[in-house]
Amino acid sequence: MEKVLIGWQKQPDKLNIQGEIERAIYEVTGESVGLTASGRTDAGVHSLGQTANFKMENQMPVEKIPLAINSKLKKTIRVKSAEEVDERFHARYNCRGKKYRYVINNGPIESALYRDFELHIGTKLDVNKMQEAANYFVGKFDFSAFKSSGTSSKNSVREIYKAEVIKDGDRIKIELTGSGFLYNMVRIISGTLVDVGLGKLEPEAIPEIIDSKDRGNAGKTLPPQGLYLVEVYYE
Repeated sequence: MEKVLIGWQKQPDKLNIQGEIERAIYEVTGESVGLTASGRTDAGVHSLGQTANFKMENQMPVEKIPLAINSKLKKTIRVKSAEEVDERFHARYNCRGKKYRYVINNGPIESALYRDFELHIGTKLDVNKMQEAANYFVGKFDFSAFKSSGTSSKNSVREIYKAEVIKDGDRIKIELTGSGFLYNMVRIISGTLVDVGLGKLEPEAIPEIIDSKDRGNAGKTLPPQGLYLVEVYYE
């Protein structure tokens, strides 16, 4: 059977996370709701901390909502918590920042169990140089060189608050925390850091790539399976 990769956004006649949760809510409450998420995740991308809001009339206690919804969901999707918020709350527009993680298996052998949850690169990466390069991304810049052509955002200025390259055994975790991210921005930054780790780029080249605003100067877009939305921040 062909593996099915699902993304967040609801699409007609296609399996998706938003549609599955809305279906589960309907089965539990009898109400058709529209979920508003902090942002979409593409097929193959994982989420540890997606946030979404909806309105309902049902008087079910808030603390029971996750268990009730999860009982109707596929085991690959889970609601971790629920809380009542002001009716003006908007999961996307009230978001003040996000944290993403890209996971690379840098061991000699690809994992059979985790192949859909990380990218395997067998060639040894220089983590110290990758961290040196990552430091240059911290700040407020025009990240045009690090966005895919399909992005709908007209403003390419974003601020990265923290950029870390963490070695955890054979795994390397690239963690980026910022005000927001352009389409495929984290995967492109991660691909550029991999080029640094492989010795194809020097860390000092990063500011020039940022200033160029030219997508052709940055690294390739890494595959989706290594990417995780870790946390969404609100005031």
